[in-house]
Amino acid sequence: MTASRALSQPKLVSDATRSKVEQAVAELGYVPNRAARALASSQSHVIVVLVPSLSNAVFTAVLEGIHDAVAPGQYQLLIGNTYYSQLEEEKLLRTYLQSNPDGILFSSQVRSPAVAKMLAASKVPAVAMMDLSDDPAVLSVGFSQYEAGMAMTRHLIAKGYTRIGFIGAQLDERTLRRADGYRAAMAAAGLADPGLELMVPERSTIALGAGLMAQLMALRPDCDAVFCCNDDLAHGAVFHCQRQGIRIPQDIAVCGFNDLPASAWMMPSLTTVDTPRYQIGFEAAGLLLQVIKGEEPAERRIDLGFTLRDRESA
Repeated sequence: MTASRALSQPKLVSDATRSKVEQAVAELGYVPNRAARALASSQSHVIVVLVPSLSNAVFTAVLEGIHDAVAPGQYQLLIGNTYYSQLEEEKLLRTYLQSNPDGILFSSQVRSPAVAKMLAASKVPAVAMMDLSDDPAVLSVGFSQYEAGMAMTRHLIAKGYTRIGFIGAQLDERTLRRADGYRAAMAAAGLADPGLELMVPERSTIALGAGLMAQLMALRPDCDAVFCCNDDLAHGAVFHCQRQGIRIPQDIAVCGFNDLPASAWMMPSLTTVDTPRYQIGFEAAGLLLQVIKGEEPAERRIDLGFTLRDRESA
């Protein structure tokens, strides 16, 4: 019992006792049986995190925030990469639920019927990240992707741009909501023009951004500004213009979304939307921990907002 307490609740035993137990663990190569512990305590101390990409800097920042929030409670993260696929999300969730997780963090609001059924059957608490849910039954932490897309478009309109293109890739739910915000702002200003939109399902990269910028300018040489759905695409758009001798923002303005680290330091510096990715992960994990403990959260929908960074490219 003392050894078990030293491993599961080390603060309850003396330093000398804990040191002896840790030495024995090292000598024996002992690994606690988490499954057995979960059966005994009805808790696994495992939190599942499902993100669409492990290479995208946006989600690595979210994961850092989650880790920092759960580390003091000795929770372990079980991270799954859905590759922007609902089928992959279903497969991962079906597998991870077998580990009896204490909670789940989703990076999406849209869930397939299969995922919804599994969550309802398992009764495992879940929190959605990155966007805000309109459903009061859903716990969510993030900001309005729609409002952010609208805010950037309004910013460009206020600067006098009238033929504002929109470049989108991946076409996940966040991109689509930003595009909806762009369309709403353009329509409100009497500037709506579907011919200014260029959206493709390919994975977002700098190279794709350069290619899409070239394609949009060939299709619509009258375009005077471009709103890229993320900074990767915007970086590529800027590099394309620089190679072609097109001046930014004198000939065309370029802006992005997410404010990646390089965006403030490129030439010209990129106008973009700064999103609180680390804070989203930290607050979402904190909200989930509250629910796991049986506490009623003060807020079920936490809006962390966004910041428009007005720089040299627009």
